[in-house]
Amino acid sequence: MKKTARAALRPDGRKPGPRAEPPRAADRIRRSAQDLFYRQGIRAVGVDAIVAEAGVTKPSLYRSFASKDELAAAYLRDYEHEFWRRFDAAAAVHPDDPRAQVLAYFTGLAERTGQPGYRGCGLTNACVEYPEPEHPARRVAVANKRKVRERLIDLARRMGARDPEALGDGLQLLLEGAYVSSQMLGPEGPVRHLAAVAARLIDASLE
Repeated sequence: MKKTARAALRPDGRKPGPRAEPPRAADRIRRSAQDLFYRQGIRAVGVDAIVAEAGVTKPSLYRSFASKDELAAAYLRDYEHEFWRRFDAAAAVHPDDPRAQVLAYFTGLAERTGQPGYRGCGLTNACVEYPEPEHPARRVAVANKRKVRERLIDLARRMGARDPEALGDGLQLLLEGAYVSSQMLGPEGPVRHLAAVAARLIDASLE
């Protein structure tokens, strides 16, 4: 007579639940590339380092991404998604107050610059690394910066600024300056005044 196999019990006596599926190779590659590209720079990281970190083979990488350039573009699209998640989360706290929305994001950014491993904005860094206008990574980064500019100008218009474009551009200049200066001078440098300077710029620009 056949014996019925019994599922091994967990230490607490209960049957184990369904085993979680391991991450797909493409997902592991994206996560590894995201970490390495942000910490070290896209150009500095080779395909060998990415596949070693992800625990996959080169053929696996090239089955998922046509080239390292396309992987870099995918990394930046993921980065952009996270940027808008943070920006929209700050806006959601103050749904009817565009001034407070901007200052909430700027305050959060100044706080993040003090976190270990902070290296500014990955999209800004990509623009510096890739001056070629048609490079896939640069195209993603520039498209994001244009969207940010449009969003800031729209927020400036909703605030009642005399010149919404000038205020929106001024806020974007502060934002980009914060990304870069914080990498050189840290959270105790100019970035600690980011929200306060933005508030003064906004108040001086309102009708």
